[in-house]
Amino acid sequence: MKTFIKFFTLIYFTMHFIGSANAGDVKAGEKVFNKCKACHSIDEGGKNKLGPNLWNIVGAPIAAVEGYKYSKALKSYAEEAGNWNEENLTAWFKKPKDLVRKTKMIFPGLKKADDITNLLSYLKANGK
Repeated sequence: MKTFIKFFTLIYFTMHFIGSANAGDVKAGEKVFNKCKACHSIDEGGKNKLGPNLWNIVGAPIAAVEGYKYSKALKSYAEEAGNWNEENLTAWFKKPKDLVRKTKMIFPGLKKADDITNLLSYLKANGK
C-alpha cells in the first residue's frame, strides 16, 4: 500500500510540475505584447487600431471583432477554423503568414517559444 501511495504521489507532483511548466507568465506576456501595441489595443471596449482590439480574443470567433475590416484570407480561414484557440494562436504568433498566407498582418512572428506561451497567457488574462 505504501508503494501505491508513493507511486501516485509521484505521478501527481510530476503532472503538477508539467502543467506549471507549460503555463505562461502573464507579466512576461505583457512585455511581449509591447511588440503588438502599435497595431492592437487590449482594453475592454477599446478601439481598433491598424489591427483589431484583442480583448477577450482567446476562444472568440476568428475575424469577428466588430468594426474591423479583415482580409478575405482571414475570413476564409475563420470559416474552417471557427474560434481562436491555443493551437491556432500559437501558430499565428509564430508566423502569421504560415497560418494564413494572404493575411494583411505584417508582423513576422515571434521566434521564442517562451514569448509565445507568455503572450498567450497575457491574452487569456485579458478577457472575461
